[in-house]
Amino acid sequence: MKTPVRVKTLTIDGQEVGAREDQTILEVARENGIEIPTLCWLAGLSPVGACRLCLVEVRGVARLLPACVTRVEEGMEVTAHSERLAAYRRSILELLFAERNHVCSVCVSNGHCDLQAIAMKLDMTHVHFPYQYPRLPVDASHERFVIDHNRCILCTRCVRVCDEIEGAHTWDVIARGVECRVITDLNQPWGSSESCTGCGKCVQVCPTGALSEKGRSVAEMSKRRQFLPYLTLMREGRR
Repeated sequence: MKTPVRVKTLTIDGQEVGAREDQTILEVARENGIEIPTLCWLAGLSPVGACRLCLVEVRGVARLLPACVTRVEEGMEVTAHSERLAAYRRSILELLFAERNHVCSVCVSNGHCDLQAIAMKLDMTHVHFPYQYPRLPVDASHERFVIDHNRCILCTRCVRVCDEIEGAHTWDVIARGVECRVITDLNQPWGSSESCTGCGKCVQVCPTGALSEKGRSVAEMSKRRQFLPYLTLMREGRR
């Protein structure tokens, strides 16, 4: 017999909402039409709290909390939009732009990029931090796809979709700090991977132009992510 799920009542930006006890602040906010920006979170994939764009204020808690991995509590008072949070989110975006080589005007995903769209929405007009301009490789060894590490924001969507949905676990993360990047297999060229199925799910979930399909124009770079909820339900049904 299943244990009944309790319902919690809380407020987000002054709006009273109800939620299941196993839900996160981000899930409840989206269910109630309250948009909280995020780059690493995607419906159908496990949350990791990597990008920190979804930071929110919770009354009685001194630090900001990532909405995507914070479970709801009874009587919780959440602030999802404030001048303080907007400033934090712009700073996070600026750091993401400065860490790699994001030049929207020459990017294959210009006009179809989540990073670009959020920057525009949050009115990020320029970057205050010095650009790092790292010399990062472009791996075009795969017959169908390309990875440009200059445009990667380390959201790990590709890692999670390959592991949790496709079950191949071709992608992983190597090193730490500024040296951190995603890799295939044991840091082998993508084209020589023995685990990659070539399904392209990693390309479809990438929020930037880091992962792209060869031969596709800018106008064709919009993502097709409808497969995620369906495959997630199929995976959970097999447990």
